[in-house]
Amino acid sequence: MSVISKQIIDMVDMLPESEQKLAFEFIKRMILAWDSDFTKLTPLERERLINTEKEIANKDTVNHFEIDWS
Repeated sequence: MSVISKQIIDMVDMLPESEQKLAFEFIKRMILAWDSDFTKLTPLERERLINTEKEIANKDTVNHFEIDWS
């Protein structure tokens, strides 16, 4: 993540929740105007998504609550 991205995230996090939603929608519109293909997946991303969806469907995942994070 770039320094600028982190700064934007930090600034949005400081806003009240109702304003965060507005900021998110504004940022999303800017990105889509800049790169209308932003929501499309690369071939590698598509493959990873399909594999992940199969793992979830087959229950080949680990529940976060089952992990000892300490």
